[in-house]
This record gives sequence, structure tokens and C-alpha cells, in this order.
Amino acid sequence: MSSKKKIGTIGIARRCVQLLMLVLYALPLIVAGWGLLGGFVGGEEAATTPSDLPVWGSLSASSIFGISLVDPFATLQTIVASKQFAAAMVGALPILIVYTLIRGRAFCGWICPVNLVLEFVDWLRAKLGLKVAENPIPRKTKIFVAAGILVLSAITCVPLFEAVNPIGALSKALLFGSVLGVWTLLAIIVAELFWGRRVWCRSLCPLGGFYQVLGAVGFVSVKIDSNACVRCGTCKKHCLCNSEILDKCIEGQSARVAAGDCMLCGKCVDSCPTKALSIGFAIPKNPEL
Repeated sequence: MSSKKKIGTIGIARRCVQLLMLVLYALPLIVAGWGLLGGFVGGEEAATTPSDLPVWGSLSASSIFGISLVDPFATLQTIVASKQFAAAMVGALPILIVYTLIRGRAFCGWICPVNLVLEFVDWLRAKLGLKVAENPIPRKTKIFVAAGILVLSAITCVPLFEAVNPIGALSKALLFGSVLGVWTLLAIIVAELFWGRRVWCRSLCPLGGFYQVLGAVGFVSVKIDSNACVRCGTCKKHCLCNSEILDKCIEGQSARVAAGDCMLCGKCVDSCPTKALSIGFAIPKNPEL
């Protein structure tokens, strides 16, 4: 059997969604006659303001057809920092509802641009023949990182993670030329190349920790046909999360991946040689982190 990895159907769909999100936020600037990377193209004539268009903003905060959407974790930081129930919570609610119904870390697998970059880093590391630790830090560490940031935000009255957030950094750099968070992203890339595989997404990202807790419920899961599973371990080799979340399924103890850590990336499904895995509706029984 060839060891060459091929991107599967779910992988192609996921990549299209990731790129579509970047285009969705960049297009209003182009339509308005503005430039990307914080530039401006135009003459003396009055230019359209991108915020007047149907879609505007970044992954941190945006407006889509008049509906304000705000990063829920950034909103929580603002609430604890200001000691007030922020009005921005209204913008966070639609996002919270969607990811609660689906699965929290679907954001990480399908939307987050950092995950898109780090999948390229995975490919680059393999090409360079670099060997790194698989799980240098426990996967639940990011939950404590998220909790710690909320506590420190409350103490300092500043939403701390937003000052170094690499997730919004990519879209803000593309749209506005901002370098806020870019240095964090560069540090993550170096860590991924030389320290641990997926160490940021698996173990350190506070937003991932927030969505991991939210993902303990959700009606979409990776499901397994135990009769078709040959326990070859291929799915575990491809898992972008910590592969231990697949153990109960492989051992026949559960019909679905219950761990909130699952980001529904579909790499396990695409890689399964017997098609024993699938993504679909499942009642969230016995939820776990």
C-alpha cells in the first residue's frame, strides 16, 4: 500500500470552506476599491465604505447582512475585564448557538485560518524530514489556559489574549495590514516545526480550550461502524486532535467520538481504508472533554 497521503472528499470540502472564509472577508475591501494589507487604492473621488457592504469585518468581529457576529471568547474576556455584561454578547450568541448545536471545535477544523497554516506546516515538516514529539503537552491543558486568561483578564481589566491572538491576526493582516498577533503566529510555526506536532491546536490555544468545553455537547460527531473497523490505527495517525479521542470507538466502547476535542476535520474519515468512519447526526450521550 502506498504511504503517500491523499486529501479526501471531506478534506477538499474543508479546505474550500477555509479559503472561502478568507475570500469572504477580503472581497468587500476589493469591491469597495480599497486595497488589501492595509493599503488603499483610489483617487480623490469618494470611496465606498466597506462597512456599508453586506459582509464586513474579520474573524474577531464582523457584520453579515446586518447581523453582528463577535468572537465569543473575546467577548467573555471583555465581560470579565469590564465587570459588566457586555452588549457585544448579543453578537456572540449566534456563534455560540451554532457551535453548540454542531460541535464547538468545528470552528477549529473548518474556519480557523491558523489550522490552515499549520496543516501546511505539517506538510513542510514531512518534506524536511523533521521529527517532533507527538504529544508534548496534555490536550486538556488548553482548557486551563483559557480559564487562566479569563482570570487574568478580570484582574488586569484587559482582554489579554486579544493582544496576541494569532487567529484574528491572519485576517487582520490580510485586510488591514495589522501585525497584532503575527509574532505569536510565527512563534507557533517555529514550535510546530521543531517541538511538537499540532502543539498549539491540541494543547495551548485558549480559544480551542473554550470550544473544547462547548464541544462536549453537539449533535454532529464522527461515528464508527464497529463491524467494518479492522483496528488498523490509520485514523489515529491522521487525527489533527490528540488521537486518544478515537480509542473508545476503536475498542468498541462507543459508537461515536464523544470528546469535545474533536474538530470534525474528517481526516480520520477520509483515511479509513474500510470506510468504517463517517460524520453525521448523533445524540450527545455521555459527553466528555
